[in-house]
Amino acid sequence: MSTTHVPIAIIGAGLGGLTAARVLHVHGIESAIFDLEASPTARTQGGMLDIHEENGQQALHAAHLHDEFRKIIHPGGQAMRLLGADGTVFVEEADDDAGSRPEVDRGDLRDLLLGSLPDGTVHWGRRVVRARALGDGRHEVEFADGSAITTDLLIGADGAWSRIRPLVSDARPAYSGISFAETDLFEADARHPRGAAIVAGGFFFALGDERGILAHRETDGSLHAYAALKVDEGWADTVDFTDPAAAKAAVLTHFDGWSDDLRSLIADADTIVPRRIHALPIGHSWDRVPGVTLLGDAAHLMSPFAGEGANLAMLDGAELALAIAAHPGDPEAALTAYEKTLFPRCAEVALDSATSLETMFDEQGLQNMVAFFASHDEPDADPS
Repeated sequence: MSTTHVPIAIIGAGLGGLTAARVLHVHGIESAIFDLEASPTARTQGGMLDIHEENGQQALHAAHLHDEFRKIIHPGGQAMRLLGADGTVFVEEADDDAGSRPEVDRGDLRDLLLGSLPDGTVHWGRRVVRARALGDGRHEVEFADGSAITTDLLIGADGAWSRIRPLVSDARPAYSGISFAETDLFEADARHPRGAAIVAGGFFFALGDERGILAHRETDGSLHAYAALKVDEGWADTVDFTDPAAAKAAVLTHFDGWSDDLRSLIADADTIVPRRIHALPIGHSWDRVPGVTLLGDAAHLMSPFAGEGANLAMLDGAELALAIAAHPGDPEAALTAYEKTLFPRCAEVALDSATSLETMFDEQGLQNMVAFFASHDEPDADPS
């Protein structure tokens, strides 16, 4: 086994890990990222994200990328519609370009961050098989390809099922009670006019009977939708998602009596895949462990119903990098400062996310959300 030493190792090339590396680079600090994907194009990133002024955009400012970010915003993406199961529109908000949460394609944002890093920063095809402490704050990480690294500062940015998290915490994500059947409808205006008309230009959701259909208009003209069901954790295993026709038929049984236009987001879909929604305990934290910390979903996985996951991951990455830059030669002071603000901030948002899930998917979910929008200026239930 060949072993290389890197001073700062980031595990995971998601938005949080990339932001951390970029902000470190801005401050003249080198880092290396290790990601399990074979290449940056190994899979489509998909999905729209609303990037919030108070966290995601703050991170982009720290990364000196906010001007470039403005160039990839999806015009019209902040438009929003809330419907009932019969297709009645209860709330509709236009995108007047004045909101603080512009929409961008996740893949475009990831490409922006990747392109801002020096060549060779990201090491692809590195799936972690083991991580262990060596003492004095140093760690070793072994990869499936037989290589290994040692590092003075290990950052777990490797998502919900993090291989780095067990170094600091025994917590594991728990099923939230909600599962998605996630669909794509390509060339929507030409091939799926019913779905295109009901989703319109931005974010859309329909609620009723403790379930919902949520969708975005993508920058390439497709629709990305989620059929949200309150089902047992094993429900997806009872459906053959390798047979799209059978999977769509199984999901549609949960939407009997719903508008045909709404059902078309499932019935006419070009792809359909399951996605269980998991979350770490609200207020997840850990005692300071020398030389290692977490960010993003590795630290605070939550349901998507506050629309904060990507935003928090980016802010985590930026704040961690800024703390490292502010404490040169003293990683423990940097990690202590970072975690001091990380824990309370993320506990508050995780509570909001869990509350939003309950609000949207109880028996009065539609009425709850109509009342919510009547009392708030901007939507806060976007599953980005």
